[in-house]
Amino acid sequence: MNTAMAATDRVLPGRSGSASLLRSRTALAGLLAFLLPLGAWAQQVWSFEASLDGKPIGQHVFTLETQDGGARSLRSEARFDVKLLGIPVYRYRHQAQERWQGDCLQSLTADTDDNGDKLAVRLEPGDPLLAGCAMSFAYWNRAILKQRELLNAQTGKREAVRIEPLPPASIDVRGQPVEAQRWRIVALKQRIDLWYDGSGRWVGLDGTLEGGKLLSYRLR
Repeated sequence: MNTAMAATDRVLPGRSGSASLLRSRTALAGLLAFLLPLGAWAQQVWSFEASLDGKPIGQHVFTLETQDGGARSLRSEARFDVKLLGIPVYRYRHQAQERWQGDCLQSLTADTDDNGDKLAVRLEPGDPLLAGCAMSFAYWNRAILKQRELLNAQTGKREAVRIEPLPPASIDVRGQPVEAQRWRIVALKQRIDLWYDGSGRWVGLDGTLEGGKLLSYRLR
């Protein structure tokens, strides 16, 4: 495609050159339309730096692809390494692939290595856990703020949740302070505070873990 575009730039100026340029661009546009898959799609990426009690431990990246008709595909990947005095004491790896139709989860595949403990979740369309327009802990989708139950992608279990608004506050986003809306998810063993900027984009997370430790995500 770069070659084709470069070729249009080499058309000689003048009336005939302008016509040739127009024909070349029209042909290129037609070729691109033929090569692209049917249905428009868009991609969003959230890349977060993760920290534990203020110390960097890794990253968690979410990639969402949306197609016409409301079909969505989300891939998430987390890699955490916790060290004490330079010695590794905890390792966490998590990969998940979710397929959605609108705000309803259709399937879920997830693999987790929680410091040596291996967990796998496989949920296909028709699974009882996906009945009734189930939602996972899909922080990127503000529709979760209206839910009373969410599906845990790591355990494959539904968890009762209580979701409440918090006062707005400032959060650092890529080195700049941003006034953000905050919501709190209270689950069985966790308290999760979510941050959204003025456009509704998810920009941060603070999760209080067992033992009082604070896991934080900040958008990079």
